[in-house]
Amino acid sequence: MARLLDKYRNEVVPALKEALKRDNPLGLPRIEKIVVSMGVGKAIENKNRLDAAARDLGQITGQKAAICRARKSVAGFKLRKGQPIGVKVTLRGRRAYEFLDRLITIVIPRIRDFRGLSPTAFDEAGNYNLGIAEQAVFPEINLDKMEFVQGMNVSIGVKARHPGESFDLLKRLGMPFRQDQAKSAEGKATEAKAVSASAG
Repeated sequence: MARLLDKYRNEVVPALKEALKRDNPLGLPRIEKIVVSMGVGKAIENKNRLDAAARDLGQITGQKAAICRARKSVAGFKLRKGQPIGVKVTLRGRRAYEFLDRLITIVIPRIRDFRGLSPTAFDEAGNYNLGIAEQAVFPEINLDKMEFVQGMNVSIGVKARHPGESFDLLKRLGMPFRQDQAKSAEGKATEAKAVSASAG
């Protein structure tokens, strides 16, 4: 069961309808996809790093990882065009919400010295990017079998009219944003609602 997807449908959608003054659910902010990627620069010297990263990412996401290849050659890094340098997985629909639920409730609380997520890590399109220093914070990883410590990036693709709406959505879903910066982000979300209401 995708608990977070049920929460989105049953709790978040009605709240967003009221806050944004929109009746059509398709006009509300929603998660389109989550891309989890690992850049494995050391794979240039050791191919085992790439294989280990792909295996760990598959265990974390429950989906086979795709190989990312270099788009161009960089002599300074001894990198050739087409050379494998990373792995990624794209999650959509129920799987995306299941992953986000585990990220919020299990993984993020296990991050050492965690003091809240930055509420300013949204791009202009409203997508949120989060860096994780090591895969060991995921319960799917067996520490006894982990070969290398590998960081990763989690990009949450949100379909929204403004970044402020993306923040509002993720906060309602339970993302633990830092309190000291959340007020400014909430201000932007309020501005976005005002702009949206005047435009609609």
